Amino acid sequence: MITDSTEFAELTGAYRAELLAFCYRMLGSVHDAEDQVQEIMLRAWRARDGYEGRASMRTWLYRIATNTCLRALENKARRPMPSGLGDPAEGQPTWQLHEDHSVPWLQPVPDALVTEGLSDPADIAATRASVRLALIAALQYLPARQRAVLILRDVLGWHADEVAGLLGTSTVAVNSALQRARIQLERSAPAEEQLSDPEDPATRHLIDRFAAAWEAADIDGLARLLRDDASMEMPPHPLWVAGRDAVARFLGAQVLRSPLEWRLVPIAANGQPAYAVYLRRPGEDFRAHCILVLSAGPDGIGRIMSFIDAELFPVFECKDVLDVQLMSL
Repeated sequence: MITDSTEFAELTGAYRAELLAFCYRMLGSVHDAEDQVQEIMLRAWRARDGYEGRASMRTWLYRIATNTCLRALENKARRPMPSGLGDPAEGQPTWQLHEDHSVPWLQPVPDALVTEGLSDPADIAATRASVRLALIAALQYLPARQRAVLILRDVLGWHADEVAGLLGTSTVAVNSALQRARIQLERSAPAEEQLSDPEDPATRHLIDRFAAAWEAADIDGLARLLRDDASMEMPPHPLWVAGRDAVARFLGAQVLRSPLEWRLVPIAANGQPAYAVYLRRPGEDFRAHCILVLSAGPDGIGRIMSFIDAELFPVFECKDVLDVQLMSL
């Protein structure tokens, strides 16, 4: 029996990062995932007298986490990316942009939050791969229980009987749900991308060139770094563009008008290279604008995902404002 808060914190603390990763895969929102981890720990503390040690602490916490996430998903719409809502915009010389805050958009997650406490490079790599944005977006198409089964079985490697015990169902039902989830995931997921390790020197060089071209408003230089089938998405804008030429035209017309407006600070999100992007209006400092996540492979950059949400910056431990004088040193 758990007797006090110190013992409870010691027993449960080691599982916080993986529980957050689980909640993020289920919910598609880093804010919701953090809230759910707090709820899980509160429920676990209140139910501590019922924990008798017959199941492992990890299994007990995952049972609470799964039930908590399933409740949170009741009557909730899935969290999409713009590409999940419609076709790309045509390559017109101007685009009509508007923000749609009625959609609960997918959010990125910092690598540091989901890999905290991991020391084995293989475990870190596996966790990063399991939160890539394409996978998280595809998971949102699954019904909640199928989503839980697929994550527990295919991502976390639980046995069917373990999942059945956790969900209070049969192994037959678990295997059936898993089969349906795999079929739906295959339909929903984009074509397989060959993504490079963000720490690979060639990848680092590629994305450093990308950042330099963005800050210089060098559209031609950016275009040379993109794959032919590159795309760009910018939630909360429902509009998205596809194809290297369309992305370049869009950036030139709508985004990169001056080499003096932008600063990109390297971060890591969803196991992919990313930047905290700052925009400077005339007479102002550089202010938080978006979290930019890239899909980068040996043949160039395939996807540019710009999450225009300043409330994400504290999650990534990034400042709201950059000092212009410091940036010029």
